[in-house]
Amino acid sequence: MKLFITGIGTEIGKTVCSAVLVQHFKAEYWKPIQSGDLHHTDSHKIESWTDHTTCHPEAYRLQLAASPHQSAREENITINLDDFQLPQTDNPLIVEGAGGLMVPISDTTFMIDLIEELNLPTALVVRNYLGCINHSLLSIMALQQRKIKLEYLILNGDFPEDTERVICNFIQKETKIIRIPEISSPDKESIQHAVKKLKITKL
Repeated sequence: MKLFITGIGTEIGKTVCSAVLVQHFKAEYWKPIQSGDLHHTDSHKIESWTDHTTCHPEAYRLQLAASPHQSAREENITINLDDFQLPQTDNPLIVEGAGGLMVPISDTTFMIDLIEELNLPTALVVRNYLGCINHSLLSIMALQQRKIKLEYLILNGDFPEDTERVICNFIQKETKIIRIPEISSPDKESIQHAVKKLKITKL
């Protein structure tokens, strides 16, 4: 099982959800691009929140906390899709993207292009906020347009019934739904608790 974790935007809990899935599937972890926070990367967080996880080195480690294309330009780097190679492992692997599907990694390529290049099914992380329905449906449409399999829809936190119903009605029947409880202060204990409460269902 290899899975690419993406989201409907930035700061919606992709790393927390990745930690839960890493723990649940006993998976390894890879963050292809880390922009900023090099002293406390997403790989560092996964290592501290989960049990004995193998975190593979990032393909790009960029200083500026910004969109990857901007961070790379600050360092006179051009990110090329050819530079990304999936880590070799026989174990399950969770790959976490940066931001949402249309985050640019260069002036002409986007996160969705990297997913396509790696040829991985996706898990789309959704969080409740005003506008999340629009962002969710647009993201699902983009994946459908590229014929990228949406393996899981991840509902991160609590949702109004009306919001959840519209988003879930928009996915295809083979897409599974993962509900992850609200985790306000992620640490190893809260991630373990979320794994025990994890619900994976179908429509």
